Amino acid sequence: MSLRRTDDERELLSRAARVLPGGTLGNVRLDDGYAFVVREGRGSKIWDISGNEYIDYLLGSGPMVLGHAHPTVIAAAEEAMRKGTTFFAQNEYAIALAEKITEAVACAEQVRFTTSGTEATYNALRVARAFRKRDKVLKFEGGFHGMHDYSLMSLSPRGTVAFPAGDPSSAGIPRVVQETVLVAPFNDIETTAAIIERYHDDLACVIVEPLQRVLAPLPGFLEGLREVTERYDVPLVFDEIVTGFRMAYGGAQEYYGVTPDLACVGKIVGGGFPLAAVTGRREMMEAYDATAVPSEGFLPQVGTLNGNPVAAAAGLATLDVISQPGTYEVYRERGLRLRSGLQRMLDEAEIPAVVSGDDIMFDVYFTDHPITDYRSTLDADKAMSKTFDHALLENGVFKNPGKIYVGMCHDDRDVSRTLDAFQNSVDALRD
Repeated sequence: MSLRRTDDERELLSRAARVLPGGTLGNVRLDDGYAFVVREGRGSKIWDISGNEYIDYLLGSGPMVLGHAHPTVIAAAEEAMRKGTTFFAQNEYAIALAEKITEAVACAEQVRFTTSGTEATYNALRVARAFRKRDKVLKFEGGFHGMHDYSLMSLSPRGTVAFPAGDPSSAGIPRVVQETVLVAPFNDIETTAAIIERYHDDLACVIVEPLQRVLAPLPGFLEGLREVTERYDVPLVFDEIVTGFRMAYGGAQEYYGVTPDLACVGKIVGGGFPLAAVTGRREMMEAYDATAVPSEGFLPQVGTLNGNPVAAAAGLATLDVISQPGTYEVYRERGLRLRSGLQRMLDEAEIPAVVSGDDIMFDVYFTDHPITDYRSTLDADKAMSKTFDHALLENGVFKNPGKIYVGMCHDDRDVSRTLDAFQNSVDALRD
């Protein structure tokens, strides 16, 4: 497929460059010649202003697991909208969604809604601090927990920093925050356990993505993390903004069989609308209840759109659809065909590469060694990744640089077309 660009689309891109920093919304940044403006999405496809069609593996950065404009979700949102779009007060949809979350997520006894995943992880850290009466948090190098100061420590460190010191991956982070965040290497339980043992008296919590971006946990890592945090009474926080309701209906907790003390969920639970949540043990979540804790332990938390009824209705509809029997089996089978097919093509072409992650969320690193943590990704060939992504786009497949989200919306025809695009893109790497 050759990508054509109409004058209208070029004009929109020019207007974006004038009024948006970098010409983007701060999300996906595509190289000149490949940037486009989305016109619409339906199911597994999106179309740009010029009329080019793409099989969408970005999926709104994950929430659109059922695809765009799913009729059940749209109907639920429209019904809720006709009753009013927001109230800043209790509504039935939010209560019902909170009940659904507590039924599905192993650690969830109570739920506090937020508007974004960033807010959810930020609030989880605050809950842990209030509960433990400690300040420091431990995160993992390369782990992404949204766009607040604590998350942006060692997200993409520029050099090799000795653990547990962190490296700010953004301007504007106060030094006091830098001094509050400890950093450990993902998948290294020995180093992590040693840091926790040394600093446990200062630690409010450990926060981790159970599947870090597209880095799968090694056998025993999450179990070991749970054991060492329990040993020292340090709360364990799972950031399940991405993995919640994706890896299994009960999220990564169900899939890996490890239960944290707190978890953050988002993306899928909002059905494509702005919604996320902090969940966890009642004794910790009661910090939000002024009647349940002393005044010095109370956490005020408000948000204009917390538990928004339209978002909650869309989330409820999404969970109703994905909870149908057999859904995850079909979902994973299609993801496996894509992931294993790509690895096979790369192997047959004798291109050193690792398709890393999980069947339903993965990407390729062009390297000849295993990918287990952030530092093992650093010497991967980024030029080859860019060539591969560009070739995919030219073949009608859209992904975020760094991740392929497989959706329940991707049918067998999409899988076949994508495998063809993979093969064409692998061939482009050899040319």
